[in-house]
Amino acid sequence: MQKRRPKRINKLRGRRAAGYGRSAGHRASGQRGGKGRAGSKKHHYIKVIMEDPNYFGKHGFKRPEPLVSRPQTINVGAIDQMVDTLVERGLAEKKGRKYTVDVSRLGVDKILGGGRVTHVLELTGVQAVSERAREKVEGAGGSIELVATNSPS
Repeated sequence: MQKRRPKRINKLRGRRAAGYGRSAGHRASGQRGGKGRAGSKKHHYIKVIMEDPNYFGKHGFKRPEPLVSRPQTINVGAIDQMVDTLVERGLAEKKGRKYTVDVSRLGVDKILGGGRVTHVLELTGVQAVSERAREKVEGAGGSIELVATNSPS
């Protein structure tokens, strides 16, 4: 049978700090020198440098947002869904079962492979295309015509 012993804190009751150093020792964050990153430039400097050497200073370079050019993308499933609307607006043509869409007129640079392709699509004016998009379009019986880009040689 186990012996019931009084907890250690009961022994320390009646002593001013009850084993926590000074009288307010176990209260708030004073005992540990502040909360969180407090003192990171003063009394906890060495600790911060050891844990995260890159904490202080600036690192790297971020280009200004207007200078960063990101290609306009669209999923092939989105083109497939709105192909009838494109025909109505004159941005695509329908010949039999085949829809011919000039993607450059839509302001799109790259075609991605998200979504389903249910129509036979013939996409022209394409600057870039993902492998999944090419597989889906050609799997449905369509084709993709890439535009030759002028690369500096």
